[in-house]
Order: sequence, then C-alpha cells, then structure tokens
Amino acid sequence: MRYIVTGVDGQLASRVAETVLAEVDGRNLTFTCMKKDRIPKDTVQRWENAGVNIFEINYDDIPSMERAFQDGDRIYIVSGLEVGRRVQQHKNAIDSAIKAGISHITYSSFIGATDPNYAHVFVTPDHTATENYLKSTGIAYNAMRNNLYLENYLTMYVMLALMSDNQWLSTAGEGRATLVHKDDCARAAAAALLGKGKDNQAYNIVGSESVSVRDLCNLIKEVSGRDLEYTPVNAEQYYKHLEKLHIPREITGDFSRSPVPFCGDDLVTTDASIKEGLLNVQSDAIEALTGQKPKTARDIIGKYKYIWENNIQNWRDMK
Repeated sequence: MRYIVTGVDGQLASRVAETVLAEVDGRNLTFTCMKKDRIPKDTVQRWENAGVNIFEINYDDIPSMERAFQDGDRIYIVSGLEVGRRVQQHKNAIDSAIKAGISHITYSSFIGATDPNYAHVFVTPDHTATENYLKSTGIAYNAMRNNLYLENYLTMYVMLALMSDNQWLSTAGEGRATLVHKDDCARAAAAALLGKGKDNQAYNIVGSESVSVRDLCNLIKEVSGRDLEYTPVNAEQYYKHLEKLHIPREITGDFSRSPVPFCGDDLVTTDASIKEGLLNVQSDAIEALTGQKPKTARDIIGKYKYIWENNIQNWRDMK
C-alpha cells in the first residue's frame, strides 16, 4: 500500500506527513510539495533516508501530478491557498489521482462546507465546490472539515493586537467556537489516510473546548503579562482597522506590506461566523479517529510565547 501526502512544504500537510511516517515504512510513502527548497534540508534528508519519494508538483500542472501519483493507493489532498482559483486546482488534483488509479482520497475541507448557512464565509464556497465534485466522481473519500485553527488566535491575532497598542479588535463579538489545534487536524487526517475512518464520510474536526475570542485574549493577557484589551467591532470598523495594518480587503489586493497572509474579507467573515455561532460545532471525530482528545488553548499556549517575547510582527518570522 502506497500513501501519498500532498503539500508537505506547508504547515498542515507537513504534520500529516510526519504522523504517517511514524506509522508507515517510508518506502511506502510519497510526499509532494510546491517547492522542495521550502522544506528544511535536514527534514528532506531524513525523509529521503527513510525511503520516502519526494516530488515537486503544482495543482495547475497536471503532468507533474500524474507522475507523482503513479503507483499510489490512498492520497491526502491538502486544499490550495489561492481562494477562488483553487476550485479548478482541486479538481485537477482529484482527476489526476483517479487517473493514476488511486482508490481513496482524504481532502482537507472546512466546517459547514455543504451547508448553505455557511456560504457567506469567505473560505467556504471553494470547499463546497470541491466536496461536491469529489462526491460526484464516485471515488471513496473522507472530507476532513477543519474548524478555524486555534494557534492562529494565539499567534497572528496576538501579533496584530500588539501592533495596535494592545487593542484586539474582532467581529467575533461574544460568540464561542470549538477552535482546533493544527496538530490535532493532522493526526485526524493521517488516521483517515491510513484507512481508520469510514468511507464516504465527512468528519467535523473541531476542538474539545468552546471558547470566545475574549477568552483567548484574556488567556494571552494572563500568560504574557501584556495589557491586552478585547474590543468587539462591526465589519466596517474591522476593515478600516485591518487596512491601517496594510492588510488588503480582497484576496487580489497588495500583500507586500501585510503582516499576515489573510485578506480582510477572510478575517472579517470568519470572525463574524464565530459571533453567529456557526463554528461552535461539537464533534468527537478527533478522539474517535486518533484515540486522543484535542488540545485546548491552555495546553498549547507555551509553544507560542515567543510571539510576545520576541515582538514578532510578520507571519514569515513565525516558527
């Protein structure tokens, strides 16, 4: 059985790769990436020494995928980064996997992907289209519907607050959400890739703790000693605040001075979805798939103290 993990030069898929490698002989693994030089050299060397095949592919380059996916049996397809363009890219990856004879696809999706109530959330429509297409092909699959990543609220949002005189603005209001640690998402995805899930099942991959953004702000305030102030705002106020930080409103905007890789439309609508209660989803999928409960904010906060200790001001400087 050969397992394929795509996008291992990214934060989520690299964790999936490591989790799978801990359970499977490297000679039965293929990892793909956009750019091999984005992966630490010692990591590449360790993977290759373990027998892993590593290919550079691009979801826009079908021949590159057809070469990499040859002899594969099950594949993890991580979602692309280019919101709007990635629907076609995901289709290309799915089609290439099927053409290569792969029998099962695990896809990284988002909470509410097939629920019309989530259609206004910036990142949702791409996942809706991809899940619908994946289901239409008839191939066996699992859709891993990840909630918002908990660590983003312990890193980039903290960074923006520290850059704004300790003011943490948000459209999340007093809403609550079961935000999830990326490590837990990776463990669940690896389990599905390795066949520990049920075919043609979508899993809600969420945390075990329902928290508000105010709760997280107060946690950071407690641990860091910084006098952070949580300030709920409306959408237009949040857009204006983000623009002052050089964060473009639209995904097609100028990111050259942006401290984060997210546009205003993304930040405003995803935070607002917390206020609407859309992300306060309960699920035991992570524990069912992995045998371990998801981590809470307090469990992982120590990993991110370098943000305020080193006054990090750009996501590229994050570990």
